[in-house]
Amino acid sequence: MAQPSAPPPYDDKNPLYPPSAYPQPSHYAGGYPQPGGYPAPAGYAAPGGYGTPGGYPQPGMAMPTMPVRFGDTYGGEGMGGSSPIQSADWDDRKVRHTFIRKVYAIISVQLLVTVGIIAMFTFVVTPLTATESLGLSSLSLCSAVFLVTYLVLICCQGPRRRFPWNIILLTIFTLAMGFMTGTIASMYRTNAVLIAMLITAIVAIIVTIFCFQTKVDFTSCPGLFCVLGIVVMVTGIITVIVLSFKYVPWLHMLYAAIGAIAFTLFLAYDTQLVLGNRKNTLSPEEYIYGALTIYTDIVYIFTFLLQIVGRD
Repeated sequence: MAQPSAPPPYDDKNPLYPPSAYPQPSHYAGGYPQPGGYPAPAGYAAPGGYGTPGGYPQPGMAMPTMPVRFGDTYGGEGMGGSSPIQSADWDDRKVRHTFIRKVYAIISVQLLVTVGIIAMFTFVVTPLTATESLGLSSLSLCSAVFLVTYLVLICCQGPRRRFPWNIILLTIFTLAMGFMTGTIASMYRTNAVLIAMLITAIVAIIVTIFCFQTKVDFTSCPGLFCVLGIVVMVTGIITVIVLSFKYVPWLHMLYAAIGAIAFTLFLAYDTQLVLGNRKNTLSPEEYIYGALTIYTDIVYIFTFLLQIVGRD
């Protein structure tokens, strides 16, 4: 009778049972393999010819052929630099359109109030009357209110997002800025004010349409606009210092032109922040911030154009 051979070698491809964990059983004098690598059972031979193999996988255990995939929860498209909920809300076309309509509805009301104040100062209050009746103290107080409300709305997220405080602060800001703009407009001729208003409206409409159609992303280079703001501020300081000693017409016109161009670019930047589909966008909750920035840009464009048109 032929000697039975040893059990077949272990499958090296099975990751659950590596060959190093269970060495091959060796033969002993009786010619039968030691079952499962255990010691001999008190000198008796294992019945049945072969012992029960102690290291083989049980039948019916199917090993997976590929790693388990957890879906999009980890590393899916929903994960990114921002919250998935905010991305989903902002990518929703209906949410974006509602946000845009809300922002431009607020801007329309602000501009109507400002135009009404400017018209009152232009057609009712003369420059001399504005200086005598309102006085420098009232203008300074209004400027302080404008500055405080502007800083609160820009820097403080809580009041800017909490209703009705955001509406109250924005109303105070609009009245203060309208008062200052009306005081400035009262110093110029009526036709110059009307021409400046018309040009400002045309510029605002053209910039808005351009931002809807263009593929140029102004929001991808905020550093450039920061430098542009510094240039406008430094130019204004120099102009004020020089003009306080002697009026230089070309310097005044240069500053007004730089300011008008700069705030036209700012208007394009802020408009794209509101419209979305750019590298940087506003949150759907920041409708007050969007209305505040665009309204301020339009008013500043008007004041700079008024200095150019009414230079005489």
